[in-house]
Amino acid sequence: MQFGKIRRANSDHVVAIENNNVFTLDMALDPEISSLAALLAKSDPVMTARELIDPRFAPEPLGDQTFLAPIDRQEIWAAGVTYKRSKIAREEESAGAAQFYDKVYSAPRPELFMKATPERVVPPGKPVHVRADSKWNVPEPEFTLVISAEGKIVGYTIGNDMSSRDIEGENPLYLPQAKIYKRSCAIGPVITPVAGMPPLPGVEIKLVISRDGKPAYDGTTTLAQLNRTPESLADWLFRENEFPHGALLLTGTGIVPPDEFSLKPGDEVAITIAGIGTLRNPVD
Repeated sequence: MQFGKIRRANSDHVVAIENNNVFTLDMALDPEISSLAALLAKSDPVMTARELIDPRFAPEPLGDQTFLAPIDRQEIWAAGVTYKRSKIAREEESAGAAQFYDKVYSAPRPELFMKATPERVVPPGKPVHVRADSKWNVPEPEFTLVISAEGKIVGYTIGNDMSSRDIEGENPLYLPQAKIYKRSCAIGPVITPVAGMPPLPGVEIKLVISRDGKPAYDGTTTLAQLNRTPESLADWLFRENEFPHGALLLTGTGIVPPDEFSLKPGDEVAITIAGIGTLRNPVD
């Protein structure tokens, strides 16, 4: 079973997905569960969801759904330089600061930065953006942790950390401008609870960028290439910090398009992660 959010009649609904069917949940049946985040924080969210299925709505085919971003009030954070491929790319784009990327890759403390607030997250199917003042823009497909307010990983989803490589490459202190701008973060389409994921090291991440209806770039990696464990990244995020609504943490990218490639308006980005699904967004 997976979980997501849809909009029906100007109202947002939490849904459960099972066997290619979408079941609407009646969150009013349990006063302790008012959100998707609260459902995921339960000891057995799948069993709880079965008890909340709303009989007023018939199951709907999965293919007919347009999902919202599966978030509530959580902050969205990201980790950097967690794959060797990413470390090499950062060293190449920032020759003067290469030593810092090398050090953070192997240091106990990871690179962490805030990526977006809930209101700024792009849902599946809506456009992500390339900066007008940048000439080198790429998507970064990332396995994303859904973390409860207590710091426990309760699920996984897909994140797209849009990045302007030339801006960060000019000076690492420009990272906030290269990473945090309008429509620079997409999340979705659904969340798979921890118990529902296949063994993480074998999980494949695939990126396909289409241009004029044809593949312009594709790449794959697996979580076996992730240099840190999801648990360690979540632990560092919560050190000396508080997230009363929980957090989402993008865990870095192991797929980097070649230096001569840059996104263009009209492209489509599709990120597929085994056990979760595919996040698709056009580019403007």
